[in-house]
Amino acid sequence: MSEIGADLQLQTLSPRQLVWIRFKRHKLAMASAMLLIVMYSVAAFCEFISPYDTDWRNVQAINAPPMEIHFFETDGTFHLRPFVYGVDMQVDAETWVRNYTENPQKRYPIYFFTGGVRYQLWNLLDSDVHLFGTGPHGYIHLFGTDQLGRDLFSRVLYGARVSLSIGVVGVFLTLFLGILLGGLAGYVGGLVDRVVQRAIEVLQSLPALPLWMALSAALPVSWSSLGVYFGITIILSLLGWPALARQVRGKFLALREEDFVMSAHLLGASKLRVIFKHMLPSFNSHLIATATLAVPGMILGETALSFLGIGLRPPVVSWGVLMQQAQNYQAIVLTPWLLIPGFFVVLTVMAFNLLGDGVRDAVDPYSAAGRD
Repeated sequence: MSEIGADLQLQTLSPRQLVWIRFKRHKLAMASAMLLIVMYSVAAFCEFISPYDTDWRNVQAINAPPMEIHFFETDGTFHLRPFVYGVDMQVDAETWVRNYTENPQKRYPIYFFTGGVRYQLWNLLDSDVHLFGTGPHGYIHLFGTDQLGRDLFSRVLYGARVSLSIGVVGVFLTLFLGILLGGLAGYVGGLVDRVVQRAIEVLQSLPALPLWMALSAALPVSWSSLGVYFGITIILSLLGWPALARQVRGKFLALREEDFVMSAHLLGASKLRVIFKHMLPSFNSHLIATATLAVPGMILGETALSFLGIGLRPPVVSWGVLMQQAQNYQAIVLTPWLLIPGFFVVLTVMAFNLLGDGVRDAVDPYSAAGRD
């Protein structure tokens, strides 16, 4: 009776509720979704969470390694409030390499919700309250500093806002172009279909990275940081829509002969209304899964272009821009913490891929997850 009751209960659920039930069974996808929510939340409030802004410099700690958080002093004394030790710098007389050692005489307690560098949250709210800090007489660098003494932890958080948002904005434009052009090709057919198909074949025959490089290099140097940001986003979107357009075209070729589509057409609905109001909702779940899997490609595209120096440029801070400092072997050997932004790129791409797999399994009733 319990199994019969469970089957009857499942039959009363909406398709959206069934998708949610299947998605919750995918533990890795759920964990990835939670991780991405945290990352986007941190990026949204990076001014508050980071102890410094992107241009703040500590001339006493240039290319300094990450600082350790302590609860015990060197003599074993315990402190309930965490603290960090200041560092002393010595230059090697032979290699001219800076060597940093902790100085127990410089103990900086870590305070929460403390004052610090002033900032404007979303360019609306003026404040100087940060999630944590060491006060005006100390400093804390959880991820170390770069060659100018700038706090890498703060710059990674600010860079997350740009790198994560460019993926979402780029995928939105890709979805719009893919649905519009693929829908017109599949629903209208004829000359429109042939033109769209030839355009797709031309774009897919071109190597992606050299084409990205050529188009990014063509952006005017005089453009502002915001202009370059939107330029890179548009470039990534223009090169990402062909695969989705072909999928939409194939789906629309199968749907345009359905009764509900023919009825809407006979009632006088325009082609765009038939596409967006009647045909598109029939495979929204597939589009959601496609969008989720496309975001990592956008993030990797921006990171690669910025890493090569032809994407976003300083003073814009993104993960790709931060990784420019680790382009040579010497920097990697002497300051390996400069590769920390790359770790966040890998983590984000893995999270989106796992989330996309979970969404795809949830929306597909014939998948392994759907049968469990």
